[in-house]
Amino acid sequence: MLGSSVNYLRERKDGEEARVDFSELFFDLVFVFAITQISHYLLHHLSVDGLINTVILLFAVWLVWVYTIWATNWFDPRRWPVRMMLFALMLGGLFLSTSAPEAFGERAEVFAFAYVAVQVGRSIFMVWATRHHDRANYLGFLRFCCWFAFSGIFWIAGCTMEELNWQRGFWVAALAIELVAPWFGYWSPGLGTSKTQDWRIDGHHMAERCGLFVIIALGESILIAGATFAEMQWSAPVLAAFVAAFVTSVAMWWVYFNIGAERSRERIAASADPGAIARLAYSYVHMLIVAGIIVIAVGVELMLAHPVGHHAGLPVILALAGGALLYVFGVGLFKALSFGRWPLSHLAGMVFLAILACAARAFDPLVLGLAVSATLVTVAAWEFISLRALRH
Repeated sequence: MLGSSVNYLRERKDGEEARVDFSELFFDLVFVFAITQISHYLLHHLSVDGLINTVILLFAVWLVWVYTIWATNWFDPRRWPVRMMLFALMLGGLFLSTSAPEAFGERAEVFAFAYVAVQVGRSIFMVWATRHHDRANYLGFLRFCCWFAFSGIFWIAGCTMEELNWQRGFWVAALAIELVAPWFGYWSPGLGTSKTQDWRIDGHHMAERCGLFVIIALGESILIAGATFAEMQWSAPVLAAFVAAFVTSVAMWWVYFNIGAERSRERIAASADPGAIARLAYSYVHMLIVAGIIVIAVGVELMLAHPVGHHAGLPVILALAGGALLYVFGVGLFKALSFGRWPLSHLAGMVFLAILACAARAFDPLVLGLAVSATLVTVAAWEFISLRALRH
């Protein structure tokens, strides 16, 4: 009862990559819905309070997902107890996602209890599964339990607060605890500290899973553009805005997947300390990338609703130019961590997007959207052409 007699850890063989199982892809469906909920929440709460709440919701959803991919990197999802764990996490994720729009209202308790149940429950399963088979990971997962139990106090305390600022304060404290925990090695009294060298991970699997989440977020941007366009009265400006939205999605895919994703996958697989790279590049930096995609998706819907006839307002500027800037910065940081230097194309793109944001009030939303789309295409093409020249 205190530990599994069967070893459910993945078998590591030299030269063999861990495959992403269909149960993992099935698990991701919950987060397609979660990303939709978060983007719609931001769209309907275009204010400072709405932005703060959206950041909290996104961080919570991301941490649930990213800790689960770490779990399936260690455990074999083809074994039925691991699959049952994933299905249980899916149910908790559905409660989390469905309560997200009212997480700062009448469903705060559902959101908080679902989050704590998922994070603590997963950690308990990992402790049970490794006790007799992997001493280092067993101690590490015990430390996970301690930190999630500690942060859970703040989640539960926050949902009992009637004042919004107090609720947000407790939840921000809970997220801060969970975000800094890896940097302290999950130090726990009597259990010591975890070291990244002890985290035996498959770099290819980690890179593929994070790439799939980027696809989920990009899919949400295409879904929003398509759904909004289908309900609009079609005209030349609306058609141009729709094409700009599609090109923007393609350019974001190109910027991330054409070079960065595969090269990072090779780098982490060859690293002497893949856990350290994965912790920073995938657990943290990818939050910026996903956040940028979500913000751009909101900007696309605002642009499609009123493409011409007035100057771009602050919400449109922040969503389109600001979201693109956040995305390029996130991908550039990801590549810098993987390759050791910032891509010049990304630095130039960030500078131009910052200038564009400052001057955007003089433009229609459509013109701003076209400029953002052209910038992202330029960043992708610049990097592709320069690296091809180096290869030659």
